[in-house]
Amino acid sequence: MKFGITLFTSDRGITPASAARAAESLGFDSFYVPEHTHIPVKRDAAHPQTGDASLPDDRYMRTLDPWVALASVSAVTERIELGTSVALPVEHDPITLAKTIASLDHLSGGRVVLGVGYGWNTDELADHGVPAGRRRTMLREYLEAMRALWTEEEASFDGEFVQFGPSWAWPKPTRIPPVIVGAKGTDKNFAWIARSADGWMTTPIEQDVEDRIEALGAAWRERGRAGQPQVVVLDGKPDLDRLRRWRDLGVTEVVYGMPDRSEDEVIAYLGRLAGKLEPVRAPVA
Repeated sequence: MKFGITLFTSDRGITPASAARAAESLGFDSFYVPEHTHIPVKRDAAHPQTGDASLPDDRYMRTLDPWVALASVSAVTERIELGTSVALPVEHDPITLAKTIASLDHLSGGRVVLGVGYGWNTDELADHGVPAGRRRTMLREYLEAMRALWTEEEASFDGEFVQFGPSWAWPKPTRIPPVIVGAKGTDKNFAWIARSADGWMTTPIEQDVEDRIEALGAAWRERGRAGQPQVVVLDGKPDLDRLRRWRDLGVTEVVYGMPDRSEDEVIAYLGRLAGKLEPVRAPVA
């Protein structure tokens, strides 16, 4: 089981490069950043955590571009994986986004993990031209089209939302970035993941993670997928007994957030967190 860090990036506090460099030096396996292009002031979409138009954190309005942030991280690290928690592909042109992700993966030596979401902020999606009620279908097409560009010598795609004729596109990723869907642990979402992704990332407010892991496995097998889905759990405070249970259930990675504080305070927090996780990171006798 791996351990990662997610930084809610903003234009204040510690930079992604400094945070990831510290995380890598302390033995963390992955570094994630979120995405929001903008937050409409007036919107109908309620935040899933607050239940209304209020936001739990003003960094939603100040989020850095994830691919620029991860490129800066790539330049100062060597090992740590570079992920999104989560990106919103349907807010981009898929051909351009495929190029951006492939370039980052190529330059980083195959370290990209593509965490994606359907997008809770439907007003934000609407400003990008995403039709109401079609975000899941649009996301599926975007992922399929990007995979074609990443894997085929002459890629083409003919869908409802993405169309392009035979095309050349290099660089190809060093590895095809695994796609992890950040969403509530429902049977509907698990069926979507089993069809179109490589794993599940929990939401910060997910309940009954252990039962949901079993449901995901059932959807995976029903779809006829080989192996096991990746499971990335966003955790709060480390509980060693719970972490060991998750490991035994097949959780592949547990990710912790960083406080919105000064660089020195964040790095000190990472050091304390690494120390708390050491008993679980150590090899089992």
